[in-house]
Amino acid sequence: MSSFDEWVVAGARRTFRVGAHERGIFVRTAGAGEWCTLFHGFPTSSFDWHHVWDTLSARRHVLAFDFLGFGDSDKPADHDYSIMEQADLAEILWRAHGVRRTALVVHDYGVSVAQEILARHDAGQLGVDIPVAVFLNGGVYPDLHRPQPAQLILLDPVKGPALGNLINEETFAHGLSATFSPAHQPDREELRQLWLSVSRRDGHRIGHRLIQYIRDRQRHRARWVDALETTSVPRHFIWGDLDPVSGGHMADRIAERIPTSQLIRVADVGHWPQLEAADVVAEQLRRVLG
Repeated sequence: MSSFDEWVVAGARRTFRVGAHERGIFVRTAGAGEWCTLFHGFPTSSFDWHHVWDTLSARRHVLAFDFLGFGDSDKPADHDYSIMEQADLAEILWRAHGVRRTALVVHDYGVSVAQEILARHDAGQLGVDIPVAVFLNGGVYPDLHRPQPAQLILLDPVKGPALGNLINEETFAHGLSATFSPAHQPDREELRQLWLSVSRRDGHRIGHRLIQYIRDRQRHRARWVDALETTSVPRHFIWGDLDPVSGGHMADRIAERIPTSQLIRVADVGHWPQLEAADVVAEQLRRVLG
């Protein structure tokens, strides 16, 4: 595997105006041809896509970036983070790179950003065409999302900020391992690289602010579920059934409510298909994206 530091060196931090502030945002691009944009999950970074990067960039012009508050992007300690702002950031980056049409491949936190993007797309409010969207495990149906114990603590207004001062590489690794399937447990070095993406720029101290995306999902549930179910954009799902957060129970709802979509269920994979079964994900992305 590549390291987080190698991933960062291959990209660059650029300054963009996001809302009322200038923010440093990590961006990586590669390849040529049709665009494909990657949205990563909580609490990590765009590094989550490193196993499938070469597959994608061999066929597409790929854009990956770290959401504000994640990875090597700025992580202001006093900021109120939101999914809406992250969708705005995606649009900012598309304008900066001259993207007028792009496929989406999204995971976890990124699924909510994608649902907001689809809502804007179908309302004619997006200056970018989305020809296809590929979803990996995430809380597309908020009522079925099962937060992990650490996430529930982070949501607590008193305990959440305190947890940021207590978390370290060991406790992070223990909590994250629980979201992988028994058959695909990450080793110590893999967990260390993911921890480096979180702890960079003291990001582990703002988890209580980033976790508010769960509230966003509740607040915008009707808009985002409607976008997912009724969009004109073709949807494909690559889903780990053993994910304790958004696993087989979420896939069952997708199959029921979006029967025209293509749903690939991976029986022995947990929350991180692109890390646990990169070969399966790469094969499916080649099939879907060409």
